[in-house]
Amino acid sequence: MLSTYNGAPYIDEQIESLLSQHDVDFRIHIRDDGSSDGTVQKLIEYGNVYPDQIQVNVGKNLGVIGSFFELMRQTKPVYDFYAFCDQDDVWKPDKLIRAAKKLKLRQSNIPLMYCSSTQMVDQDLNNLNVWPTLPSKPLSMYNAVVENRCVGCTMILNQITFERVRGNIPADLTKVIMHDWWIYLFVSAFGEVIFDEEPTILYRQHQGNVLGGSNESWIMKWKNRWVRFMKGNNHFILSKQAQLFMHLYKDQLSAQQQKDLQQFLYQLNASWINRIIYAIKMPFYRQSTLDNAVLKLIYVLKKV
Repeated sequence: MLSTYNGAPYIDEQIESLLSQHDVDFRIHIRDDGSSDGTVQKLIEYGNVYPDQIQVNVGKNLGVIGSFFELMRQTKPVYDFYAFCDQDDVWKPDKLIRAAKKLKLRQSNIPLMYCSSTQMVDQDLNNLNVWPTLPSKPLSMYNAVVENRCVGCTMILNQITFERVRGNIPADLTKVIMHDWWIYLFVSAFGEVIFDEEPTILYRQHQGNVLGGSNESWIMKWKNRWVRFMKGNNHFILSKQAQLFMHLYKDQLSAQQQKDLQQFLYQLNASWINRIIYAIKMPFYRQSTLDNAVLKLIYVLKKV
């Protein structure tokens, strides 16, 4: 499931890498999100050359989140596995079969999701660094509520995950931080997340990225985070998404999961002393020690 938007400079390399996937039978469902460059023409040409493998839909601009969820609505639930794809990366030839093999080793009656590290590259595909690295803590709901550790363009979903998420897409997408984060939250709550530390894609970093990875220096990373925080860009996004998730899936969560999510939301309105006490012992966590400390701080400040 590939969403495009003004991706003409790199879309050929991406699609060629998809067509080069080996040992799997696959279809490519593409939705263009209102491009104004030559992207649509290129997509139509590929669709004409590979009519049995490539389906192209041209839509109005919905933004990244809306476009990927619309792709899910447009894609029929008839496949074994479903993968998200960005427009400017390059997939390794064994990406899909590697994921499929790992997914088939798990029980098939629960939501499953595969994701992996990426080999970050510059616009000319020169190697930069590997990101994200293997998480040090479990990829559970208690991580997913406060942090996304799964890169959307590496995700492969089993049929149960696809059907359940597709059948319950939130009406108000303004409370969803990102489509891949939402699906990580769903699978971590009800099934199993498989993380592969072997990079399966070349994740291109360039000025035109709609969304980029993590190739900043440590200083720049935290400087940019501070600027976004001071501007209020990230205020309340965790609690809004958690509240929406609770609303949609409360009846499916375990009693313990319900209790913990309710406390996470309820204690935000408690006194500052109670927020400090709760933040210290909360069951929700981020992967790095520093990020975890920042989480506790912004919780006390009521900015999660």
